[in-house]
Amino acid sequence: MTRPSLFDDEPEFPPAQQHSPTSREAAGRIAPVTGELRRRVYDFIRERGQEGATDEEMQVALDMGPSTQRPRRVELVRGGFVIDSGRTRLTKSGRKAVVWIVANKEKRNES
Repeated sequence: MTRPSLFDDEPEFPPAQQHSPTSREAAGRIAPVTGELRRRVYDFIRERGQEGATDEEMQVALDMGPSTQRPRRVELVRGGFVIDSGRTRLTKSGRKAVVWIVANKEKRNES
């Protein structure tokens, strides 16, 4: 039996705020496309190479809201696909933001 890929859609609802009906509804609606969204975020970071990308840069380039993009990037980090580069860049508001890059292949387990 093969292990599900990080780029497969969620077999169950993605995380949601259980006290919030709208959060639970949003999780149910996004579940069928989470794998595709994770792939879009991953591909964008990979294409940027060592320059990497901040969450804000990903959101703008991918036309993806923060509540959609950031959880997908977190999932990529948890899966070992994406790491903190140790660098920051300023956001539009002038705050520092982490620059994310693809993890070294040796550190990843892409199944």
